[in-house]
Amino acid sequence: MRYRTLGRVAFAPSALGFGAMRLPVLADESAGAAAPRRIDEEAATAMLRRAVEAGVNYVDTAYVYHDGESEPWLGRALRQVAGELFGPADQGLAELRRRVKVATKLPVWKLERNDDPERLLSEQLERLQLDSIDFYLLHGLGAGSLAKLREHDVLGWAERALADGRIAHLGFSFHDEYPLFEELVDATDLWEFCQIQYNYMDQEYQAGTRGLEYAAAKGLGVIVMEPVRGGQLARRPPQAVAALWAAANARREASGLAARTPVDWALQWVWNHPEVSFLLSGMSSLAQLDENIVSAECAGPGALDDDDLETCRRVRDAYLELNPIPCTGCRYCLPCPSGVDIPKVLDIYNEAEIYGGGPAAARFAYGWVSESERAELCKQCGACQELCPQKIAIVDWLEKIQQYLAVGK
Repeated sequence: MRYRTLGRVAFAPSALGFGAMRLPVLADESAGAAAPRRIDEEAATAMLRRAVEAGVNYVDTAYVYHDGESEPWLGRALRQVAGELFGPADQGLAELRRRVKVATKLPVWKLERNDDPERLLSEQLERLQLDSIDFYLLHGLGAGSLAKLREHDVLGWAERALADGRIAHLGFSFHDEYPLFEELVDATDLWEFCQIQYNYMDQEYQAGTRGLEYAAAKGLGVIVMEPVRGGQLARRPPQAVAALWAAANARREASGLAARTPVDWALQWVWNHPEVSFLLSGMSSLAQLDENIVSAECAGPGALDDDDLETCRRVRDAYLELNPIPCTGCRYCLPCPSGVDIPKVLDIYNEAEIYGGGPAAARFAYGWVSESERAELCKQCGACQELCPQKIAIVDWLEKIQQYLAVGK
């Protein structure tokens, strides 16, 4: 396993972190599908043990993952893995805790009272069966978050939790636009790290490359989530993309190097950035974990040469050319008189079609869109179409997207 640095924190994280958001789950026989709450604990715990044995030393969960069951699973799994690898009871757990750091997150959107952060942290410590959390994040900060943090004095509370040792390091995860990211980074000196979405398709999305470089320049560790875009970049690629990967792999094999899978290409692209502290992978099977461990053993800045980076650029362009709706995200169509976030809605449809996720993937992403910004609010006034420089038939697309989201519902 390769190890990296985490800003000014005296900790060398493994290049690969274990994400506990997409654990293997058991089927819900009544629904005929997998149920997020029903974690396959035997399989998930076996994955955690394998990760620890391979040198992974950072495990990330959150209050809401797997409908609230991820933290309790992790509490049980840590004790089981500790006992199996390092000895029984508290002695084994102490050794595991020395080797492996645990991270979880405060669901800021759930805060309604000033004592909610204290109540939630206490609940999380109980769920995890721990007396302290190594890395604690304010979860999913975005528009309105700073006002909520100030309203409930969350940073003041966090400073006290840091002082009494229940939190060792404070950071935040981010899901919004770059200007807000910069504002958040500069909001307090308590931050030691942050977590952003970053991959070769999302270089300008949310915090993006600018955010990565800004936070790193401020001395923060930067943890990358969604390095394969929630699995989208791991799917069987479309023909144009597959041809680019095949040509790059042929070049590698001619030089005596092993071919890379699409997953390996995506992970190596992230690790190639020296500002990245490490990446989190939300793995759902032992096979995925083993593939990522093999990739991590070759991780590091400089792992990709100029030809490799050019291939990644061309792959990105090839994906973008597959957009069924030629929206550039310029936002000239806004503000919509009815409040629809037109670029966001169009982008959800584009992504579902580009990466092969279909209506199910689109409905999942659409669930994160505020009800005040959804396509069904469109009154077909046509104001957006008059402003669109791409001359997109936006009204027609919004109607089609509503039908698309309803398929198989």
